[in-house]
Amino acid sequence: MNKTHEKQSASRQIIDAQQRIHENLEKTVLKHLKFKHQKPISQHTLIVFNQLKPVILAAIAENRPLIFDSCCGTAMSTSILAEENPDALVIGIDRSAIRLGKEYNNKLPDNVRLVQAECADFWHLAKQQGWKLQRHTILYPNPYPKSKHLKRRWHGHPAFSDLLALGGEIELRTNWKVYADEFSMAVKIVSDQSQQCNLVCTGTEIIQAIKPMTLFEKKYQESGQKLYRTIIRGGKREF
Repeated sequence: MNKTHEKQSASRQIIDAQQRIHENLEKTVLKHLKFKHQKPISQHTLIVFNQLKPVILAAIAENRPLIFDSCCGTAMSTSILAEENPDALVIGIDRSAIRLGKEYNNKLPDNVRLVQAECADFWHLAKQQGWKLQRHTILYPNPYPKSKHLKRRWHGHPAFSDLLALGGEIELRTNWKVYADEFSMAVKIVSDQSQQCNLVCTGTEIIQAIKPMTLFEKKYQESGQKLYRTIIRGGKREF
């Protein structure tokens, strides 16, 4: 097996019957906007949130920017964000202790904090505190490409309104165009439905010749896959 084939086989492309935006996307997004968060907060997330809360409050008091790197995996992207934004407090959030424990990087910058937590629960707690982000990255989340799994994608999840309410520039990257298109459409649906929501979405943009921020992105680039991103910017948003 030659090296080229090894690279291609090491990164499987997403193949699924769903080839376009899900027909139930609008119905799902509107349903979640109508009903308040009902799921109990996981105990381990509540513990780490309360442990980190004084650090974040201190940063806010000092007018330091707050950045969330959700689903951060091995925290390669978290480290890059911290180096690019030395004045900010950058929080890397991932549910997996194994991924967070991988030593793929050098020592993390001093302005990084990593937490093992459920992103949806952490977002909800942060929203309750009224925290506002400067930037929020979600890089290569699990796409759940089967049509029946729409509600597992972030834009089809009850936590989507919490994600938007935290504010800041939101950047999603994915190797599945449908995910990026649905995310963009979900933002438009929310903006159309809420008079207090003023969000602008760049739509789906192809990104190829950029320095990878995650190991997944590096792998996808090396295997020649098309990569996409959606960037959300906006003003006041209350849900």
